Amino acid sequence: MAKIRVSYEYSEAEDKSIRLGLFLIVFGILSLFILAFCLLSPTLQNMQSKPVNCTVISVQKVEEMFECVFSCGVDCKGTSLYPCLQVFVNNSESNSRALLHFDEQQLVLNPKCSYVPKCERDNQKNKEKVLVWQDFWIYNISSQSFTCFFNQQRRPDDVLWKRSLDENVLLHCVLWPLVSLLLGTLIVLLTICARSLAVRAEAIQKQKFS
Repeated sequence: MAKIRVSYEYSEAEDKSIRLGLFLIVFGILSLFILAFCLLSPTLQNMQSKPVNCTVISVQKVEEMFECVFSCGVDCKGTSLYPCLQVFVNNSESNSRALLHFDEQQLVLNPKCSYVPKCERDNQKNKEKVLVWQDFWIYNISSQSFTCFFNQQRRPDDVLWKRSLDENVLLHCVLWPLVSLLLGTLIVLLTICARSLAVRAEAIQKQKFS
């Protein structure tokens, strides 16, 4: 009985499907490593900041001006100045004075000031933005108690008004790379299985007519 030969070569469509699946797998793995390095570590650190009660002690604008970088087009950048607003609060955890910052990104950007405005070319506009926040803390919050975030180990002299990195960031950092990885793996496996079934069907068909 002659040996039945069947073709195991992938069609052009199957080859594209496997390439797509492999691309998604590689993309998922690389994304997981990149996001873990850039976002997961700072997010986990920021989640260690515990919510505490804060009360404003003083609101002041220091004499020192700070530079910020503004963008006025694709290849157009420059520097302007903004005043430094300092909001000192008392937090219920350590019962000591701490400098309030808008969030952890602004803390890194300028640890001396409570608020860093979105940079404008006009210094006066930057000043007006800071003054709005100064009035907010003086007239709207004043001596009221509010929730802030405090980390005794990492930042004993600073507190955050908001956390820009939280559990949602952590979820998205893990979820989307895993979705890409699983989807790519599924595409590759389904393509290989479909081709394998097609080969078997072809072999059975040839056996019937041999």
